[in-house]
Formats: sequence, C-alpha cells, structure tokens
Amino acid sequence: MADHTKTQNPNQGKNDKKAQRRRALDLPDLSGRIAVVTGANSGIGRAAAEALAGAGAHVVFAVRDPERGRAAAAAVPGSTEVRRLDLADLTSVREFAASWTGPLDLLVNNAGVMMLPELRTKDGFEMQFGTNHLGHFALTNLLLPYLTDRVVTVASGAHRMADGIDFDDLDLTGRYTPQRAYAQSKLANLLFTLELQRRLTESGSPVRALAAHPGWAATNLQGRVANPFARVAMTVGNRFLAQDDRAGAQPTLYAATRDLPGASYVGPSGLAEMRGVPTLVGRTAAASDPVTARRLWEASQELTGVRFAVGVGA
Repeated sequence: MADHTKTQNPNQGKNDKKAQRRRALDLPDLSGRIAVVTGANSGIGRAAAEALAGAGAHVVFAVRDPERGRAAAAAVPGSTEVRRLDLADLTSVREFAASWTGPLDLLVNNAGVMMLPELRTKDGFEMQFGTNHLGHFALTNLLLPYLTDRVVTVASGAHRMADGIDFDDLDLTGRYTPQRAYAQSKLANLLFTLELQRRLTESGSPVRALAAHPGWAATNLQGRVANPFARVAMTVGNRFLAQDDRAGAQPTLYAATRDLPGASYVGPSGLAEMRGVPTLVGRTAAASDPVTARRLWEASQELTGVRFAVGVGA
C-alpha cells in the first residue's frame, strides 16, 4: 500500500515566515497622498519613506542634514522632496511648519536620538527628551491644522524601563544616565499619543494618533550610544538578534496604513517583541495613564509654547 504521508519540508517554516513578512509590507495604493517622515535619511525612517513612495505617496524627507536627505531621496523610486528640520531646535520646527501649505495626509514622527551623553538642545532641554518628545510634540501640533488622516509616532520597548516622567526635573539633572533619559523620552512618546488621541476625539476630528515600535532593528542609532560597552553589546546584538531596517519599518507602515483604532500601539509579534510581523502590542501601566498623559501635555505646551489646534485638514 502506498504511503501518502507528506514529508515536512524543513525550510517550510522559514519560508512561511518570509512570506508573512512580505505580505506585511504590502501597502494599499497611496497615490495622491502626502506624507512627512522625520529622520527619513537613514534607518527605519528611510525604509518607511521608500515603502510609502513606492506605494505612490509623495514623501517629504524632513531631515536635519539636507545634503544627506537629498542623497537618500535620490535613491528612492517615486515622488519625494527634502526639507530641513532640526527637532532639537524649536525655531527650525516652527520654520518647517510655517512653510507648509495644503493638506497633509500622514505625519510619521520617526527621528530620534538614543542613549547620548548628557547634552542640551538649542532651547536648553535635555537632548533626548527635547528631540524625541518635545520636537515632535511641537511639530505635530503646528502641522495638525493641515492633517487629514493620522500621526504615527515611533516609540520603543525601552519605555518599559522608564521609572515614570520626572515632572520636577524633566532634564534629570543630577541623576542623568543615557538609559534613563532615553526610556523617559520613549514613555513620553506613548503618553503623547494617548493624550493627542483623546483631544482629537473630543474635538470631533477624524485624524488618528497611533504609535509603533520597530523591535530590535539594526540601525545607526546603536552606534551612537554613550557607553562603549553598550555599543559593543548592541553591535553584537545587531549582528545576531536584530532584524534589518526594512523589517523594523513594518510596524510603522502597518500603523500608517491599516484601519486601526486611535491610540493603537503596533510592534513585532515575535518573542519579547524584538522581531516578527507587525501586530497590536501592549504597553506599561505608566504608558496608559491618562492623568500623566494630560499632565505631560500641559508641561510640553508650556515648554514649547505650542498648543493644540485642529483646523483646515481635519
């Protein structure tokens, strides 16, 4: 009697996972849509910008170094342009927003700095909090009158390491560590998304605020951390554990194009959310606290001088 038992292909599991990753990158037709991606000259920002442009969107590379931005944009098939934006300088943020005219469909708050030595922005804020949170807070609110669809802010699993928001000393003076400051800034990203969505809903705006994190993605951020031992560890991790920047951009793209509820948080589906296809993921209780989110918003308004205003786009 013939044996009809199927022999399992040892590579089938790997092939299925690769197919899932390819499907996760399939984007809808974005022709006619306009997107701004901060930090689009490298890493997951560049990968996201390339995918959005490849799907038909006109993508604005909002970058600190226009020369590097133009080099990156030139390598991307599709409709792109480059505009200067330094998130560590509120004057630059205001100039970028003041130059904007017409509707904007998608804002991707991607740019960021990671585990730097103690530095200050041009406005005197701690660099990681000032760049990762306050710069994007100001940019989003200044562009909000033009937004028609959604804001996606790139957070991090590192928000789990934060011991809260230090409202008495947001600069962490006297107790600064690169890790503590980075974790606080990423917690702030999630609280910002939560409160932004609350305000959008309350105002009747159809615009949605979402957050995403890339898992462990091998980018140039890890090579800039202050601690040399951490740099070595991250280099090893990048080689053996991390996914590439295109895979790391998938949660951002998923949040940017799927029909998800406001305040959703997207990350990789794999072990410890380090890699895998994008899915909705959880966050800490601290990142879900509406009282803290509102307090952070009010503090950010005072520090930046920028306030919430829904307008023509919404």
